[in-house]
Amino acid sequence: MKQKRIIAGLLLLLVSGHVAAQSSQDLIAASQAGASPLFFQAGAGVPPVSTGNFSDSRECIARNGLPHFFKKAAAGKPLVIGFIGGSITQGNAGYRPQALRYLQAMYPGADIKGLNAGVSGTGTDLGACRIQEQLLRHHPDLVFVEFAVNGAYAKGMEGIVRQIRQQGPEADICLIYTITGNQTQLYASGNIPENIKGLEKIADHYGLPSVHMGLEASLLEKEGKLIWKGNGADSTRILFSNDGIHPLREGGNLYAAAIARGLEKMKPMQKTTSSNTLPAPLFPDNWQDAGMYAPGQIATFSGGWQSASIPQFSAWFPAIQKADTPGASFTFRFKGSAFGIFDVGGPEAGQIIIQVNGKDMQTVSPPEPGTQVYQLEPGDSIPVNRFNSYCNNRYRGQHQLFTLEPGEYTVTVRLSSQKADKAAILGPGQADDIGRHPEKYARTVLYLGKILIKGTPVLNGNP
Repeated sequence: MKQKRIIAGLLLLLVSGHVAAQSSQDLIAASQAGASPLFFQAGAGVPPVSTGNFSDSRECIARNGLPHFFKKAAAGKPLVIGFIGGSITQGNAGYRPQALRYLQAMYPGADIKGLNAGVSGTGTDLGACRIQEQLLRHHPDLVFVEFAVNGAYAKGMEGIVRQIRQQGPEADICLIYTITGNQTQLYASGNIPENIKGLEKIADHYGLPSVHMGLEASLLEKEGKLIWKGNGADSTRILFSNDGIHPLREGGNLYAAAIARGLEKMKPMQKTTSSNTLPAPLFPDNWQDAGMYAPGQIATFSGGWQSASIPQFSAWFPAIQKADTPGASFTFRFKGSAFGIFDVGGPEAGQIIIQVNGKDMQTVSPPEPGTQVYQLEPGDSIPVNRFNSYCNNRYRGQHQLFTLEPGEYTVTVRLSSQKADKAAILGPGQADDIGRHPEKYARTVLYLGKILIKGTPVLNGNP
């Protein structure tokens, strides 16, 4: 009975991308086209930010503010501003470059650089794994964290916060909340979306400021002055987005203005303590110990692997390991409670078999809500599919994580000879490319960019 449940769940995973083709999560996942450069500056083409006339005490909950950042900025010190989130953060036509431009205008004498750690279609589970490599090793002075529409997984968010605090207690953090779907109606009626309530508990616990970026847009929609989702111009109303998630220019201006107002609200604040202390965690199993590793750093390979270069992903994956021969495998050891892969999906993506401590494993569906985290248990070696409905004639970064009871494990991941029914996964609405180039989709390939671990790698017998 359990095996039937698992297989049914896996089949649902295969077809859900087609059946729910216009869901919010589907649009988020489909938004990615490659990696973005990490360092950025707000160029001349970035729209200026105005705080406007909007005022609502609910928009920015200042809590302990950003005292360390403002102190350094006032002293004219060089500053690094980190942004981590999903597609709304990664995109170049949104709040991120505008927020950096506003900060540069606030402190024109300071050398202020930006870090773009946005990865479209991903949440705090992957965010907690990648924040050390993509942000913290560059010692940011201020980090904006945006994951509300990407699952809002609270344990991952707490892991992100605790890693920032652990790395540098004087690095300030600001949680920023974007919205989707009917959440405008919740704000307009005086409520807060449930996913954001969960993140607000973390903000309260750590004294972090938060900005409800969608509040003004929600109230404008209620007043008939804004269209949240639509097509075409309307001279009398603001068109926020085409898809209900990713803001157009005027929608992005509203998001950026919310951050600007929050910064102005927090700038005068004073704080007596000299450092940000790290309290006991809200979730004992949070993702503070998550990380990602170059495959060659922690794994051994067998069966015909080779280095591959996919230029549009080089910012994330300086070295990609490619396998296209069924049976090719890699093995690593770790001490912890979860592991996974951050890979490149595309038309030729294949399936993998997972062994843990020499035993075949299978996933239990569905994943933990708001994540790509699946429980593993011993059983028939049902392949884990790395091809999905977003792999239609395009390449995208994707990840999957697997949980176990805390312990020390030896993991082997093997490229399967079994092939998924890719035409069924894509569905009739995406049949053109596979119909014209069936040989491309007939291949079985794994492009391994990073190994993900919630815990510690074991190298030469030592964690």
